[in-house]
Amino acid sequence: MRAPLALVLLCAAVPLHAQDRNVQHGVRPPKLAIRNAMVVDGSGSAAAGPYDIIVENGVITDLVGLDPAAVAENRVKRVPADAEIDATGKYVLPGLVNLHGHLQASRAGIPQPREYTLKLWLAAGITTVRELATDTLDVIQRLRDRINRGEVPGPRLFLYPSITGRPVPRTAAEVRARVRELKGKGVDGLKFFGMDRDLLDAAYDEARRQGLRTAHHIGVEETNALDAIRGGVTSIEHWYGVPDAALHDGVQHFPAEYNYNDEVDRFRYAGRLWREADPGRLDTVLTAMVKAGVAWDPTLAIYEASRDLQRAQTQPWFRDYLHPALEEFFKPNPANHGSFFLNWTSTDEAYWKDNYRRWMAAVREFERKGGVVGTGEDAGFIYELYGFGLLRELELHEEAGFPTLKVIQHATVNGAKILGMEDRYGRVRVGYAADLIVVNGNPLANLRLLYPTGVQRVEGGKLVQAGGIAWTVANGIPYHVPQLLREVRELVAEARARRAGN
Repeated sequence: MRAPLALVLLCAAVPLHAQDRNVQHGVRPPKLAIRNAMVVDGSGSAAAGPYDIIVENGVITDLVGLDPAAVAENRVKRVPADAEIDATGKYVLPGLVNLHGHLQASRAGIPQPREYTLKLWLAAGITTVRELATDTLDVIQRLRDRINRGEVPGPRLFLYPSITGRPVPRTAAEVRARVRELKGKGVDGLKFFGMDRDLLDAAYDEARRQGLRTAHHIGVEETNALDAIRGGVTSIEHWYGVPDAALHDGVQHFPAEYNYNDEVDRFRYAGRLWREADPGRLDTVLTAMVKAGVAWDPTLAIYEASRDLQRAQTQPWFRDYLHPALEEFFKPNPANHGSFFLNWTSTDEAYWKDNYRRWMAAVREFERKGGVVGTGEDAGFIYELYGFGLLRELELHEEAGFPTLKVIQHATVNGAKILGMEDRYGRVRVGYAADLIVVNGNPLANLRLLYPTGVQRVEGGKLVQAGGIAWTVANGIPYHVPQLLREVRELVAEARARRAGN
């Protein structure tokens, strides 16, 4: 029989499960053992277990293989530990890597605490985030440092600010100066967006000189994926620029009245782009990406409203976890980026469904050729909720034709590789950072078990809530996911009450 929820959600100062021992939410024990775990190590290898995973000072120090018969008969000699998580019947995966995160302080002019986003990310099993287009670099750097010291709950942050922030650099010399300035401030990489070819070439050259990795959101502009490839980009974000580089005439067949700054136009005709790409030219582009070592972070989930608006607007977790700032931002409003669903038609959705089929086939072919595919959510826009968006991204990678073991690899090992950190993050392996998620059930059989809210199923003729991540261990610090969710629900309820009172 399951313990009542009130007994599970005890205060942080005491163990949170009867079968767990001395595990305190948000407190790193000197030595933590995760017992009896089935392990998906992130490499693409099959699950194996049971194992005891030993963690000390934020690092995995031992993986002890266990005899299942000895475990069943309770005659296993255990490595002693100060705290224990019982993972019997559970699967342990590496913490997930979100390659396209935004840590926003407000939406639609309404304050939104960063604590909200950080806790949702942890609840979704995300232990590393590449934060793109950081607009308050000094603030986020201080927050990152506090997370690293264990003072604030949150995933590890890699900061990639945009080089086109204000004042906007207008010459190659100004672009180079901006790159050097950001390097001097200690950034981890750079995001490129909306640049003419001469400025982009200068930006890539200077980034290479400064040893900075790059993520490129290629707009509908002078450049395309081939320019980014020649420049030495680390990863192409979304899909912009890839089909563009394969167009017969070098430009999409827009109607005469098309206006890129009108987001209804922009996204409506984005849904018609992939069908215009020449298959032979597209193959050449994908091959060039692979040969140059360019990774692809397709962010499939963020555009899903374009193919199924009703699904996007009615996601079940909105009820308890949608902050009123996001709720306001998501309402159709041309003033808010991505909130463009005004007169969105069944024809638009039909085009976008076809767009997805072609896009997914390209991502699949890219990996078949040897390319590295990662996962990112771009949440905070277009009905995408932090954390939940990345988990939906995993589902869409499976829809694209990847086996679930490969999907997990995309979200762990590949993410670490794109960050240049594959020697310390992204795997359940001795010597790697203790970034781990403990899942109720087998996510290889159903990726939806990763949703922190779990899934509904029938047991004994009754509808029950099952699955969900039980624990997220970030840098050796265990966070009890039900407690994180409770804290987010309370934060959202308080924000809604304040807004209702205004």
